[in-house]
Amino acid sequence: MVKRGGAAAGSRGLRRGALRGVRRGALRGVRRGALRGAAAAVALGAAIWGGAVFASQLPPWVPAGEVPLPAWVKSARVLKRDQPLFEAPGESPRRRGSVDRNVQLPIFAVRRADGCLGRWLEVGATAWVCDDAVELSAAGPISPLVRTWREMPDGLPYRYYFVGPDGSFGYRRAEAADVDAPDAQLEPGFAVAIVEERAVGGARYGRTNSGFWVPMRDLGPVRAFAFHGVDVPAGAAQIATAWVVAERAPLFMRTAAGFARTEESKARFEVVPYLEEAQGAAGKLARIADGDGAAWIAVRDLRRPSMAPPPPEVDVEAGERWIDVERATQTLVAYEGRRPVFATLVSTGKGAPGSSRATPAGTYRIWAKLLTSDMDNLEDEGAERYYRMEDVPYVQYFSKGVGLHGAFWHRSFGQVRSHGCVNLAPLDAQRLFWWTSPRLPAGWTAVLPTAHEAGTVVRVR
Repeated sequence: MVKRGGAAAGSRGLRRGALRGVRRGALRGVRRGALRGAAAAVALGAAIWGGAVFASQLPPWVPAGEVPLPAWVKSARVLKRDQPLFEAPGESPRRRGSVDRNVQLPIFAVRRADGCLGRWLEVGATAWVCDDAVELSAAGPISPLVRTWREMPDGLPYRYYFVGPDGSFGYRRAEAADVDAPDAQLEPGFAVAIVEERAVGGARYGRTNSGFWVPMRDLGPVRAFAFHGVDVPAGAAQIATAWVVAERAPLFMRTAAGFARTEESKARFEVVPYLEEAQGAAGKLARIADGDGAAWIAVRDLRRPSMAPPPPEVDVEAGERWIDVERATQTLVAYEGRRPVFATLVSTGKGAPGSSRATPAGTYRIWAKLLTSDMDNLEDEGAERYYRMEDVPYVQYFSKGVGLHGAFWHRSFGQVRSHGCVNLAPLDAQRLFWWTSPRLPAGWTAVLPTAHEAGTVVRVR
């Protein structure tokens, strides 16, 4: 097995359609101590049953006259990947998220309602699943402190590969590869996540996360990318940091006659201080060093975020977390109230304002978070070129199908590049995913906000 970021219970990416009925159109904290957890459980019970619940009445709560669960039951084991969870029992409840296969979920309550031939089980805060989708288990539930994925040093939860220039084929069974008729065709440039490798008949094959065996000879590995953003020092009046975006940016020194080019230069993605600006003969320059080694660099070769006041949707006094995306500088700043805490480069949409490929300006809230999602344009009959990226990591939708996510297929951060989303370097996407709300509970693969936990504000300007 070559899966990289899974927890002990196993973790697989959320496939296309795992939030079916939610992703299109409008949207229809880890426990901090035993006492707080118990209080929350009691409050939850009171909300469910509309009456007083005492500390001695431990979950799972069962209505009067209903058969209780067997005493040996400690959890519910999920039977399929990306099992949907719902906000409440019923015939057409709203989606709450999804959970990974084989995760042992806690059981807080049992209830009969439409939409389930058996009984509904509450397996999290406002999170219900029909008991036909799980297996009752004597094993203990997953720890609430466990993340579905471990943080990876390169920000990539899987080993990703690009399909080579000749394309390739996929097979449902490894033994059928290169022997029987293929079950899928992969075009050049498509990206897949390989979760298992196997040698068959002297050749190596990889199983994609979508279940197809592909000849490894047809695939080229995605290389790790070390770039990531920076922490903003507390109390900073401005963000005095910039990144070099030119492939090789020459340095200048100040002279009595103006500025003279030196033999030195800075490489792309280097982080430099931004100390002051001055006007040169060919445009503005920024000073990036002090003293005798004072050096200047053309402002056009840099990207530096500007600070901005929070939108009215943010609870500033509470230090609410929010994200500011600045299209003019192709940067992102994460704030807590008025205080910037993190800044980095992004790539926003390359389309003209108002077009489908532009990142729309406005203030939004994250309406869905997915560990991974497939992205393609295969249904666009007018596309000049087709693409498909499987298991795009750390997706956070904020405006219909536009969201923040990791991008492993390019290194154009600091330049417009995307089809509308806000592309992040994998390490930055990983960091921001675990920083924003709603929090992804242990073992889940996707989560949607609730009335009690709103999505983080994202402003695009």
